[in-house]
Amino acid sequence: MASASGSVGCNSDSRIENLICATKSLKFGLEKSKVVGLALEKAGPRLDEIRVRLPWLESAVRPIRAEKDALVAVGGHINRAVGPAAAVLKVFDAVHGLEKSLLSDPRIDLPGYLSVLKRLEEALRFLGDNCGLAIQWLDDIVEYLEDNSVADQVYLKNLKKELESLKESQNGDLDGGLLDAALDKLENEFRLLLTENSVPLPMSSNSLGDQPCIAPSPLPVSVVHKLQAILGRLRANDRLDKCVLIYVEVRSSNVRASLQALNLDYLEISVSEFNDVQSIEVYIAQWGKHLEFAVKHLFEAEYKLCNDVFERLGLDVWMGCFSKIAAQAGILAFLQFGKTVTESKKDPIKLLKLLDIFASLNKLRLDFNRLFGGDACVEIQNLTRELIKSVIDGAAEIFWELLVQVELQRQSPPPPDGNVPRLVSFITDYSNKLLGDDYKPILTQVLIIHRSWKRQSFQEKLLVNEILNILKAIELNLDTWIKAYDDPMLSNFFAMNNHWHLFKHLKGTKLGDLLGDSWLKEHEQYKDYYSTIFLRDSWGKLPGHLSREGLILFSGGRATARDLVKKRLKKFNEVFDEMYSKQSGWIMVERDLREKTCQLIVQAVVPVYRSYMQNYGPLVEQEASSNKYAKYTVQKLEEMILCLYRPKPARHSSLRSPRLSGKYGNGIPDLRRTTSAVV
Repeated sequence: MASASGSVGCNSDSRIENLICATKSLKFGLEKSKVVGLALEKAGPRLDEIRVRLPWLESAVRPIRAEKDALVAVGGHINRAVGPAAAVLKVFDAVHGLEKSLLSDPRIDLPGYLSVLKRLEEALRFLGDNCGLAIQWLDDIVEYLEDNSVADQVYLKNLKKELESLKESQNGDLDGGLLDAALDKLENEFRLLLTENSVPLPMSSNSLGDQPCIAPSPLPVSVVHKLQAILGRLRANDRLDKCVLIYVEVRSSNVRASLQALNLDYLEISVSEFNDVQSIEVYIAQWGKHLEFAVKHLFEAEYKLCNDVFERLGLDVWMGCFSKIAAQAGILAFLQFGKTVTESKKDPIKLLKLLDIFASLNKLRLDFNRLFGGDACVEIQNLTRELIKSVIDGAAEIFWELLVQVELQRQSPPPPDGNVPRLVSFITDYSNKLLGDDYKPILTQVLIIHRSWKRQSFQEKLLVNEILNILKAIELNLDTWIKAYDDPMLSNFFAMNNHWHLFKHLKGTKLGDLLGDSWLKEHEQYKDYYSTIFLRDSWGKLPGHLSREGLILFSGGRATARDLVKKRLKKFNEVFDEMYSKQSGWIMVERDLREKTCQLIVQAVVPVYRSYMQNYGPLVEQEASSNKYAKYTVQKLEEMILCLYRPKPARHSSLRSPRLSGKYGNGIPDLRRTTSAVV
């Protein structure tokens, strides 16, 4: 039992010890678990870092797994690709280095700016030639790496993406638009240089004399050189057309501004805006001077300047530029005005104006051929040829129809005031002008050209004979009109008037020399003849009414004498009043003839009247009704006679033709209709 008790005691102790040992073991295990947990907790981030680095490590290790030959060759491929790429990158860096200079104002240092721009152009040419090659080399090495599994796929994908981006930029702006920005600045500088140095010529319409002022050099030499330098760079970059447009715009505007002071609004007149050439006669006279000034000075200056600025670019460029300036500045308007004149209604005055236009164009013929003779000026050439043809055709037609028109006037009635018909005064002055030094050479040249177009020859005597025939027609007209008057006194007055007009206005003239002294003397004699008859049959009869017969005073005969004086003075007054009333409406335009005729009338009438009134006036002056008989004082009678035949204030000179139609009376013939059409 005791042994059994001892045995039980021993077993209990053993269990307790085991429990103690287990407790200690559990405590130690817990402590160790805590330590491991803390260690694991600290190892987590490191594991994440290792997990992130594993792909890179895998990529870095992969080439080791590649074939040996591929690993050996990859170095050479990379070196060959990196060399061109590095050169391209270096040039790209250089382009970006030019950006600041090229975005600055070219005016600060134009030569330096152009030099930098040229470097940019060279760099872009290098990039254009080599960028594609460098990309191709890089593309090849990527392909090699991919084919030989030398590089990671992700890495290769990124490389391909970058290469595609480079290829796209190669097809676009390699400089990011820097070149275009620089060229825009140069274009702006080109315009500013032109604008600042293009000053309209200061002048006025009154400053144009026979020798109009010459325009100064339009641009300084230094400015021309700058323009040429800018043009060189812009042309190299296909910007020449824009430069030409700028140049034409600025310079044509400058020429227009110079011409503006001349009041050229008349160039825009259309045919419908005026009735005949006379209404714009003053403009036609100005037109020739203005055209000469524009051609010889303004367009001449532009011609030379275009040559100076664009000479390095070739004839076609600068001539094309000049033609545009001339057209836009107004040469076409000048030519069109001349064409408008040719399209106006025909009349003799128009012939002189057409000859004026021809003379102006002929004077400028060499200038026109030189300035506007190039292919670029075809429009100007065509319009000029059309104008010249219209002028020559129109002038020749009017001249050859003039004789017929004068003959057509023969059936019209003579002027009721006995004056010189405007047809007669016009033709005499007109013919003298046509034969004068100013117009005869021009008319001869026009007729020569016109007949040559018809393959007909021309001799100077044709012109002279035609004018002589016109004068003969005028003489026949006068003979017809002299006979057409019902009043013989008015007929004689008219004949005296016109024969003197022909003598006076043709003596000492070219036409008078052609007609000869005998012809002139004949008309002078006719004047004297008709003057004598006129005075005899009109005023010469007036003194006969103041007869002294039966007026011997004696005792007892005073009353009888008074009655006779009253009767004769009354008759004298009646005849004088009637004749004065009738002839006060008659006109004698030639002052010398008028004064001489009036003096002859005074000499025929006034001395007789004075003597009669001195001797017999007292018989009636004392009566209450004396005013009925002593109606005029001697002084009043003389004043009245001396005031006869004075012309009314004329609206037009002898060379201005009125607008007439049909049977034109004694006006200037209207040539608006052909001979066959005149009623």
